[in-house]
Amino acid sequence: MTPRAIYTEEIPRLKKPVLIAGFGGWGNALNVSRGMTSYLVRQLNAKPFATLNPDYFYRFDETRPTVSIKDGALQSFSPAGGSFYAVRTGPDERDLVILIADEPNLRWFRFVEELFSLCRKLAVEIVITLGSMYDSVLPSDRIISGIASDKDLLAKLKHKNVNPIFYEGPSAIHSVVQSEGQKEGYQCISLWSHCPYYLQGTTHYGLLSHLGALLAFLGDFQLDLQDLDRSWKELHEQIQKLIESKPELRDMIAKLRRAKLRGSWESMKASTDKDEKVIDIKNFLEPK
Repeated sequence: MTPRAIYTEEIPRLKKPVLIAGFGGWGNALNVSRGMTSYLVRQLNAKPFATLNPDYFYRFDETRPTVSIKDGALQSFSPAGGSFYAVRTGPDERDLVILIADEPNLRWFRFVEELFSLCRKLAVEIVITLGSMYDSVLPSDRIISGIASDKDLLAKLKHKNVNPIFYEGPSAIHSVVQSEGQKEGYQCISLWSHCPYYLQGTTHYGLLSHLGALLAFLGDFQLDLQDLDRSWKELHEQIQKLIESKPELRDMIAKLRRAKLRGSWESMKASTDKDEKVIDIKNFLEPK
C-alpha cells in the first residue's frame, strides 16, 4: 500500500471555511508566520484533524529531527512536519482551517496538490498564507505587504493599508500555493509582515496583533487580541528605554527615522549598510 502524504483522522464539517497557513523556515522572521497560526490555534481552541507525512516532504539532513534523551534513554523523536486544525466559529462567521508546518524541503508541487485536495474535501473558499521578513523598519511600525488572486481581494488589502508587493528573486512555498491555487479557482492571499531586523530574539506582539486583526477582517471571524495588545505595550516601552540608553541603538533608529521621513521604502533599505552588525535585543533585555 502506498503511504498517504497527509494522514487524516476525520474530515470535519465546516461552513465556508478559510485556510490560514503559517510555515517555519525561510519566510518566518521573528516567528511571525508560525507564531500567528499557533496563536489562532490556542486562542480559538482549534482541534487537530490531520498531519503531514514527513517522509514525503522533508529532508532530515536539512531540517533535522529533534530528540529528548534523559539518563541515557530516548524519550521522544520529533521530525519536521505539520498539522491541520479546524475551528467552528459563530453562526454568522466563517469557520477556519489552520495549517502549522515547517516549510517543505521536497516535492513542493506534490505538497500543494495534496493541500488543495484536502481543501476540496473541506469546501475551503479562501486560502491565506503568512510570511514574514526582516526589514529596515522602525520598532513601532506595523507594516504588512501582500499579493492577492483578484482585484476585489486587492481592494480589500488596500482598504486595510496592505502594501502591494513588487519583488523578483528567490521564493518560498507561499508562491507555489498562490500560483496553483489561482489555477484551481481559489481566492488566494499571501501576507508578509515587515520585521525590524534588530529585534531578533523577541516576539513582536504589535505585528501579531495587527496581523490578527487583518486576518479576522479578511476571514470574517472574531478574534480577541487584547492580550497581544497588552504584551506589545509592555515590550514597546522596554524597547524605547533601551533605545534611549544604548547609543548604537539610538543612532540606528535615528537613521531609519530620517530615511522614513524621506518617504520611500527603497531609501529606508538603502539607509542600512548590509554589513552593519545586527543587534540581537536579547543582548540588552534584562533577564527576568
